[in-house]
Amino acid sequence: FRSYCWEHRPVQEFTDKEPRGASQCTICLDLVEHLPAYTVLKSPCCKNAWFHRECLQYQAWSAGIFFFRCTVCNNKDRFQKEMLRMGIHIPERDASWELEENAYQDLLHCYQHCDVKRCLCKKGRDYNEPDSKWEIKRCQYCGSRGTHLACSSMKSWEQNWECTECRSIFAKSGKYSKRKKRALATSEKTNGTPCLLEEPPPKSPRQSSGSPHSFLLQSPKIMCQNLSHCSHLAHLEQPASNRVTVSPSPVISNRNWSLRHKYLRQRRREVCNILKELKVQVKTKTTRLNINAENIWSSALKGFRQRIFSPTNTIEVNFSNCKNRSKTNTSAASKHHFFQVLMLHLQNSSLFEGSFGKNLSLDFQAVKENLYFEAGKMIAVSLVHGGPPPGFFSKTLFNCLVYGPENVKPALEDVADVDVAQTIKTIKYANSLSSLQSTLQDCCEFLTAAGCLRPITALCDKNMLVNDILVYHVIKRITLPLESFRQGLKTLGILEKMQMHPDLFSSILCHKPERLSAETVYGLFTIHSSSDVKKVEGADFWMGYLQDVESGDSLVTLEDILLFVTGSSYIPSVGFDPEPTIKFLHIRYPVGNRLLNCLELPRTKTYQQFKNKMELTIRNTVRVERE
Repeated sequence: FRSYCWEHRPVQEFTDKEPRGASQCTICLDLVEHLPAYTVLKSPCCKNAWFHRECLQYQAWSAGIFFFRCTVCNNKDRFQKEMLRMGIHIPERDASWELEENAYQDLLHCYQHCDVKRCLCKKGRDYNEPDSKWEIKRCQYCGSRGTHLACSSMKSWEQNWECTECRSIFAKSGKYSKRKKRALATSEKTNGTPCLLEEPPPKSPRQSSGSPHSFLLQSPKIMCQNLSHCSHLAHLEQPASNRVTVSPSPVISNRNWSLRHKYLRQRRREVCNILKELKVQVKTKTTRLNINAENIWSSALKGFRQRIFSPTNTIEVNFSNCKNRSKTNTSAASKHHFFQVLMLHLQNSSLFEGSFGKNLSLDFQAVKENLYFEAGKMIAVSLVHGGPPPGFFSKTLFNCLVYGPENVKPALEDVADVDVAQTIKTIKYANSLSSLQSTLQDCCEFLTAAGCLRPITALCDKNMLVNDILVYHVIKRITLPLESFRQGLKTLGILEKMQMHPDLFSSILCHKPERLSAETVYGLFTIHSSSDVKKVEGADFWMGYLQDVESGDSLVTLEDILLFVTGSSYIPSVGFDPEPTIKFLHIRYPVGNRLLNCLELPRTKTYQQFKNKMELTIRNTVRVERE
């Protein structure tokens, strides 16, 4: 849950135009004052709907995420989003009245009782025999009174019948006089037997038990779902336009870059745990992908579209045309390399546009071939199966996926087309009405295509025009690709987790992985040693070597070390399986066991001997593989 100090807690904006005074809380029906107070909340979808915070919380606990909505207009999405922002806990379970055993048992039974004053059935008023004169017909208006067909002199089931109470209501409204005359005429024709209806007692309204809050407390069992842990740095502000302009990285404004990296590392560790939960879906059954190293995209697309492919199967990758492939290269190494190259291809493909943070482009051929769906599916599969984090999403694209495109406000930086960006800048920075109108005249065709052509009578109108152009070009124009991409990301439950933990997933989707450091690599490995080996001494040699590599005083890189041990030059988003370990043994040279992600290190007397053996083995092994 997001946590805030009292000073920086989220607050609702109150404008001067809003009426002061008090109104009725539509939950408890008591008065609530229109004040910017912690105990008072206003509806984001209804102008004059105000609530007590306590009432909303009780209602959320009872209704759950599926039934909690505005009590005035029944809006769900917008109302829940605002209430979550303001600290209302909405449990992820069904409503309390749905969990109550046999709560609706009475609704499964039709009313089967004859209510006329003189029932002619010898088997009693509750006897009902379908397709006979003893079939019970219910009142066509209320359905809570009934009669046998014979008891009301009805010849067939098709005839309508009304109880006395409903007849009296129609009689008072003046709409029943003609109907009554027809009913009496029918009664006189049936052997002179009048229709003697008993005056039933007035229907009692449903009784409400207890206080106004009692119906909210039917289920004492409250299930809490930890949606995301968020520090005080992750304070998300919502502008007056109610559009989400959430920055994927809440610490960008912090000048301390080390703190920013520490924050992102923490977020990525939490994402790793979430992805491990999703990885439970993966079965031991394998699916082999035959990949052409010279045409990664086509062969990957063919593999993902094959009928036997399933995202829940374990994926094995075989590069079909690799020359002189190293014997040390394992299936895991091939899979890591495949996902790394595939993510790089997607980043530079025509499906995305932009320099750093990328948005979806509009490629009609790709839409026709459903490539946006396949791209989303590939990213989802890569995250769960041990691929690298994409890291190239723009914050606008990420917010569209998480919060919905209707709640996102794009920026000028999201426009990749140089000509369009220049046009928007010219409109935005026009300093006179005449220059603005001249600019609009020059780009008339573009504005018409965007649906933004309108008469401009004041210079201030340019702000709304610029915003509309941005929304069209960045969001509305790519509606089809975005929806297809979203469907692809639903694979293995990735999109659902993104929407539950937006702050966490933005750290891997919107930010490039930080460069490997000696501290990061050291923390990846768990050190094991035999009883006759000094663990501290071996760890010192290992840490010293990593520091030399990081500082450039080595012939290898930290990526080479990781590749030597695990077959991957990056840290997968889901982490390594099994977790990397180190053993200090009586061996001559280091050994990288990629099946176990285990690095076996030699025991040496001096650090220089240790470093020389590491340099020689890792450099030669990695060089052979890369060749």
